Amino acid sequence: MLADKTAAPAYAQRKTTSGFRLAFILVTTLFFLWGLSYGLLDVLNKHFQEVLHVNKAQSGLLQAAYFGAYFIIALPAGFFMDRFGYKAGILVGLCLYALGALLFVPAASAGSFAMFLFALFVIALGLGCLETAANPFATVLGDPAGAERRLNLSQSFNGLGQFIGPIIGGSLFFSATQGTTADGLSSVKTTYVAIAVLVLLIAFLFGRTKLPDIREQSAAGDQGGGKGLWQHAHFTGGVIAQFFYVAAQVGVGAFFINYTTEHWHTLSNQNASYLLSVGMVSFMVGRFFSTWLMGFVRPATLLVVYAIINIVLCGVVVAGIDNVSVIALVAIFFFMSIMFPTIFAMGVKNMGKQTKRASSVMIMAIVGGAVMPYLMGAIADHYNTAISYALPMVCFAVVLFYALKQRAKAAN
Repeated sequence: MLADKTAAPAYAQRKTTSGFRLAFILVTTLFFLWGLSYGLLDVLNKHFQEVLHVNKAQSGLLQAAYFGAYFIIALPAGFFMDRFGYKAGILVGLCLYALGALLFVPAASAGSFAMFLFALFVIALGLGCLETAANPFATVLGDPAGAERRLNLSQSFNGLGQFIGPIIGGSLFFSATQGTTADGLSSVKTTYVAIAVLVLLIAFLFGRTKLPDIREQSAAGDQGGGKGLWQHAHFTGGVIAQFFYVAAQVGVGAFFINYTTEHWHTLSNQNASYLLSVGMVSFMVGRFFSTWLMGFVRPATLLVVYAIINIVLCGVVVAGIDNVSVIALVAIFFFMSIMFPTIFAMGVKNMGKQTKRASSVMIMAIVGGAVMPYLMGAIADHYNTAISYALPMVCFAVVLFYALKQRAKAAN
């Protein structure tokens, strides 16, 4: 009887660990899916400029529709998951993602920029649900002390999706055989139908898999010290930093193809999109490498160093030095790699029962990505693309300020 009593907790612990591991693997596939979607978005930006004859400011509306949806869906998604759990939120998000991808079919048939904006908006509503669920889910599937590393590891596969996206877009969207508007949009339609099928398959896997319900675990943790949500300085600062970081990340990618073709004159649009994939590879490598490095260097310290480097690199991009500035632009992706998951994990850490609401607000901060491309596009249309990259430089300065504050707090 004594043996049975001592063996039971060990078995339960193994079972819990195994359930967490499977849940973590499945959640990581979600990061890949929205990385793929985002990787295609920057290619669509340039493609629609040529096929649908929109200017840079108008093409920036793609990101406005895409990231604006995050702002709208984040809080409702958080309330929905409070009631029905993370798994239900993930399934709703996947279904919206697939629906939005299928809406590319009528949009391409009509050749309508407005319909494409709506389709991307629906996709992003689904992605907003997924991010609201997956980011906090990944942080609590294990020891709280490893939350930043765990989220960075899971988000590394976001980088893999972002790498594959521009390769697909460059290979299909900028094909030399696609001379007419109808030809230029047919590959877009085919690509998004294939994505819808993939997303529905993953939704089926989630539906058939039992995931641990961590709502009780979150509520049983730190209750936030009796403070209101906005009374936590690390959370409030995290929301502000996340707004400006996402604005910077989206802005850097949105006009990447424009910038590289303007400052590396032998590059075609197709080759520039492949170069964007190189940037995404450096982003992915940065995530994996930095996740390992966080075993030796505190996340806040690493965030400080990376923010400083990106401020300098943005300065080189603004200088508009042919070829050299393009290399600096590619390098920015490596040092952006840890910023989103690290800021997110720092912002929601030790929030206890307020974690889900805090996560929803952090996802709402992604709306920064809706604002930046239009502003950069307007500057690029009026002056030049190089000058527009001064805006991401300012954003990285805000991230640096937050990282310094968190580093000082951790040292005390």
